[in-house]
Amino acid sequence: MHKQEELYSNKIFFNAALPLIKVIANDVPSLKKQFKNVHAVIQVSALDPDSEGGKIGMHYVVNGDDWQVHLNKVDPKPHVELEFKSVEAMNAFFKGKIGPATLPKMRGVAKNFGAFKAFLMTLLKMSSVLSAEKPPEDEETKQLMVKCFFYLLSSGISQLNKMGHPEIHAWTSKSPDRVYAFAVNDHPEVSAYLRIKAGKSRAGRGEYKRAMPFFTLRFRTFDDALGILLGTADMLEAVKKGNLIMDGAPEFGGQIGAFMLEVGALAK
Repeated sequence: MHKQEELYSNKIFFNAALPLIKVIANDVPSLKKQFKNVHAVIQVSALDPDSEGGKIGMHYVVNGDDWQVHLNKVDPKPHVELEFKSVEAMNAFFKGKIGPATLPKMRGVAKNFGAFKAFLMTLLKMSSVLSAEKPPEDEETKQLMVKCFFYLLSSGISQLNKMGHPEIHAWTSKSPDRVYAFAVNDHPEVSAYLRIKAGKSRAGRGEYKRAMPFFTLRFRTFDDALGILLGTADMLEAVKKGNLIMDGAPEFGGQIGAFMLEVGALAK
């Protein structure tokens, strides 16, 4: 029987962090080039005796620039697979505890080395982005990092709600139809949102255009966003300086901030 915290972490890795592989592969030119001639099903899985079939996982169907991400689905015959021996081993690996006890079995490497190499390089890039302790120097990487964090946080909060996380589900259960958004001034391409209503939630990428969001965490620059996202800046001080603007309903800023911290804690 798994501890509930392990299940929360695992769901965030499978359904919020690993989908970022597609984002990174498409946004980083050097990595996008690596996938030019790749046509493969690439899977990440973990053995789990408590699940149907004894395994849980997700996979990508990659055809060059075209990526399809299949969450909560195990492909019986992937071309490349990283298979962890348990949910706990997978969590530990993605939290940086890499060693003999946490390394996955790597299947299909010899026959599909090009796909494996490209995927591994992108996985390492994702790890470096999400585990960073200070902002990068170049603007392109700053933009990628903020985008990935926005996607991770919105999806992570939604996934925890769907799993019945007590505090988050209590919040969504009492809520009317509302949209909470993350944004950076003058960069609509770097934004994400979370829509909640009566216990249900859905994370989305980009701007929510059907209506004005109920609440938006809006940052002045990428550096200002990374100060909060990496925990190197104080949220109240950022608001005072105008580096962080709480649009719509500022009294909800602390609540969203707490849920952001919860996702971050489960992913590290």
